[in-house]
Amino acid sequence: MMNESSILLESGTNELEIVEFGIGHNKFAINVMKVKEILNPVQVVAIPNAHPYVEGIMELRGEVLPVINVAAALGLQESENHQLDKFIVAEFNQLKTVFHVHTVSQIHRISWAQIEKPSGMYQGQESQIIGVIKLGGEMVLFLDFEKILLEINPESGIKVSDVKKLGPRERSLKRIVIAEDSAMLRKMLYETLSEAGFQNLEFFENGQDAISYLEHLAGDQEELIGTVHLVITDIEMPQMDGHHLTKRIKENPALSKLPVIIFSSLITNELRHKGSGVGADAQISKPEISELVLKIDELIL
Repeated sequence: MMNESSILLESGTNELEIVEFGIGHNKFAINVMKVKEILNPVQVVAIPNAHPYVEGIMELRGEVLPVINVAAALGLQESENHQLDKFIVAEFNQLKTVFHVHTVSQIHRISWAQIEKPSGMYQGQESQIIGVIKLGGEMVLFLDFEKILLEINPESGIKVSDVKKLGPRERSLKRIVIAEDSAMLRKMLYETLSEAGFQNLEFFENGQDAISYLEHLAGDQEELIGTVHLVITDIEMPQMDGHHLTKRIKENPALSKLPVIIFSSLITNELRHKGSGVGADAQISKPEISELVLKIDELIL
């Protein structure tokens, strides 16, 4: 079991803890906030006609959980000795999932500023890499686990159909700033929020770019309300995370009245205090797009 105290970092410091794990000779990372525990391999029951990434299901203290083979998801070779492999039990997007990896080495505490944005040559919408971390002369790749799950089950993502259920909506020219590092999710958010009637959307790939834009707009103004009406931010982003972005907005006199919604896979009862601690006006778990739209309506009236 992960030591709970190890993940309760002070909110808004732009720091995180990562679990470093291996697939073959490659090193990867997952945010500690996603990790519930790390296990030695147990019996997995295969499921007929399952997705190629899905090994099967396992039981953990009365819960039946899917087991995802990370090597298969990344197109890498299997380990030579499965008995030495590890299972990472993770929870995000309101789901628990088990990720089968080859090794788990250690936990590192780093700054989001240390995570470099992936090169455009291998980023794109199909990339499974959020960022690159340089540790001890080696490169550790920060994986997009939400993307892996979405490839397995596209219905688990943000869907325009959910917004259409809200019925006809008036068009709004109120400007919304959105910080989201995933190209795929930026596209989904554009489609769904446009369907919801929001036409003036400004997208940024991380919190650093978003805060630079907002501070530049604010200039010497006493407050920014009227130029920008609301901010939506993910939590996990290279350079600056959503908690630190929210803190920077709320501490700036010209920006402090700007409503901020944290829209992230990491919104859980255990972690909700982090967003509250930096002054977020609302916290909504992906992929609850209808709830996001209704909260935007409420906050920009």
